[in-house]
Amino acid sequence: MRKDAKFRAAYLRAGLITADGFPIVLACSLQGKQVSRVAGSDLIAPIIAEAARSGKSIHLFGSNSQVLNKTSRLLQERNAGLKIAGVLAPPQGFDPASEDARRCIEAIGNSGADLCFVALGAPKQELFADHGKRLLPNVSFVCIGAGLDFIAGAQVRAPHWMQRWNLEWLWRAASDPRRLVYRYLLCMVALPGILARAAFVPRQR
Repeated sequence: MRKDAKFRAAYLRAGLITADGFPIVLACSLQGKQVSRVAGSDLIAPIIAEAARSGKSIHLFGSNSQVLNKTSRLLQERNAGLKIAGVLAPPQGFDPASEDARRCIEAIGNSGADLCFVALGAPKQELFADHGKRLLPNVSFVCIGAGLDFIAGAQVRAPHWMQRWNLEWLWRAASDPRRLVYRYLLCMVALPGILARAAFVPRQR
């Protein structure tokens, strides 16, 4: 986020930001701010339940067609009356700022959805959600990472005890080492500096 101005700007425009990661919770505590960790995938069940209760329709975007179709079926089985306006899987190499993205956003708008779950992973999902919100101000976009894959069983989320002890990152790294081990190593290198700044540099916000 420090290196990518567009990614940073998308976060600054977000209507709600949750602490998806224990290092963020720890850094906040060093500044005297008590927050709870809330992963994107944790948001799905309560928001879906409220959407079904209030008659709001949802759209699923990201992952792949097989996951989207299975997830939509499971969500409707678990939430009576849930309206799914549509599902859409972007092509490989999807660019959230491209003409393809604009067409996808147009399709989401035409579906009549009230809110859209975006499962692309960071930073693509945040950039796409920011783009979508500007073109469709009446649609809410919720970034959920691998949340749809967890529901469909395409990926297995860490056991509850690992989540409780803030070890979910270790489970994910072991599940997909080629993609994630290097990313987490970079995080470990950056973490001491982040925590030091949180502890010693005063923040107004």
